Amino acid sequence: MHKRYFAAPALVAAAALALSGCASTPASSSAADGDLRVVATTTQIADFTRSVVGDAAGVSITQLVQPNQSLHSYDPSAADLTALGAADVLVINGVDLEEWLDDAIDASGFDGVTIDSDEGIDIIESEVDEHAEDHADETDEEHAAEEAAAAAEEAEHADETEEEHAAEDDGEHAHDGGDPHIWTDVNNAMKMVGTIAGGLEEALSADSADTAAAIEANATAYSQQLSELDSWIRTNVDTVPAAERLLVSNHDALGYYTAAYGITYVGAVIPSFDDNAEPSAAAIDELVAAITATGVQAVFSEASLNPKTADTIASEANVTVYSGDDALYVDSLGPDGSAGATYIAAQLHNTTAILESWGVTPTDVPADLEK
Repeated sequence: MHKRYFAAPALVAAAALALSGCASTPASSSAADGDLRVVATTTQIADFTRSVVGDAAGVSITQLVQPNQSLHSYDPSAADLTALGAADVLVINGVDLEEWLDDAIDASGFDGVTIDSDEGIDIIESEVDEHAEDHADETDEEHAAEEAAAAAEEAEHADETEEEHAAEDDGEHAHDGGDPHIWTDVNNAMKMVGTIAGGLEEALSADSADTAAAIEANATAYSQQLSELDSWIRTNVDTVPAAERLLVSNHDALGYYTAAYGITYVGAVIPSFDDNAEPSAAAIDELVAAITATGVQAVFSEASLNPKTADTIASEANVTVYSGDDALYVDSLGPDGSAGATYIAAQLHNTTAILESWGVTPTDVPADLEK
């Protein structure tokens, strides 16, 4: 069984929130006077929100993070903050992915309803098992000493009252340190869509019954598409022997995907949830060694990241690198016209590329998933 371990994401500098001089692309919006004004944070969250709203009357959507823009270095622009300040509803990914959000809310004055789409989702830790590599050469005595130290630390808190324990937890996000890339498992995406649809229906005024009914119908239809997508991925991945389902990606962002579909996550070029982190020379050497030892055939870059290090590792390990038009869409969806313009398109593209790296030609895509 693939072991999981705790790996806190690297800290990112707080977003600069001045109302001038920001470098972010202006927020995309379909706002109209009198609408329920909705702001969605990430490209995936915006795509889910648009999918459940469809052409329902009385709802406008503004997307903050733009296609192929890093989630971890996003800097809200003046237009972003203005849109957020005017919003009635804010839809977020959660799991502390939007590290800039608290500052943005303070700067914009947003006081509307927040829909946290991570509700009801089991949060995992890292699927890139550096911990096992770090301790592979430990002696039994060293391992026992570590376990003893951990036990001693736990004992320090054994006499805490429930009130003291609750006080320690108060104000801390329940998912601190967890993997925020929840949408990469299509079953999680279905839960997120249900949460978003339900939150929007609740936020509508009492005289918006027709709009609420349209959102519910759209969410049902879109969830059916996601169910078909999940089945297509699972059916195709299951054709590959489990021992050959190996994956190396640009950064540690596919843990939910690999766990959902029985894939071994051998490693990541950037062994961190944060795509701005820099791998050390030792980490690069270890990954090259892991690729060689396991028989991985390819290294996957991501469309929103510089492929330079992935190219280097693939070259050193003498394996194929998937970059450029073949790169995966993970942290961000792509622009209109790209292979990753929507969540469904991105998942089809990513899975097709991964399957092809294993020497598998996937089955035909269900007709209602091709757009």
